Amino acid sequence: MPSDLLMRIHSPEFQAMSERVLRATELTSRLNVLPFDDEAGKAALFEEILGRPLPERVTIYPPFFTDHGLNLELSERVFINQNCTFLDYAGIRLAPRVMVAPRVTFITVGHPVDVEDRRVWLTGGPIDVAENVWIGAGATILPGVSIGRDAVIAAGAIVAEEVPAGTLVAGPKATVLREF
Repeated sequence: MPSDLLMRIHSPEFQAMSERVLRATELTSRLNVLPFDDEAGKAALFEEILGRPLPERVTIYPPFFTDHGLNLELSERVFINQNCTFLDYAGIRLAPRVMVAPRVTFITVGHPVDVEDRRVWLTGGPIDVAENVWIGAGATILPGVSIGRDAVIAAGAIVAEEVPAGTLVAGPKATVLREF
């Protein structure tokens, strides 16, 4: 896993992140019960969640989930369908005209594989999605991934490596890499 982020659990930085997670969870729980046509209510809550107003022509269909919100950068004309999750502590950037299908998950943080380190550290890295990318339903984008312009991520794909521009990637198969 990329190590752009290395944070000791139970540190002051971790405590601050934990407090933000609680606040973001409270805000998204309020967002997700608003009537669908309450545009003013949704706009106000998104501004609190993201720390700034949504850019023009951004469409997000609730339910919507984030654990931080302040590190989620959405550009104009981004479309996010229902039931997507953004674990954005290490940063997620969606460039203009990105389309995100239902149930897509973006994860910027995780834990080391080593058993002893797993409960002591968080690791991860930012996710960067270039212009005009389409991400299919149920895809999972993992820490440190960059997705190039005009790429397509197939439904159900698990993206753990850089995706070149203008490519189609697919594949959810898990394989054993090593034993402990």
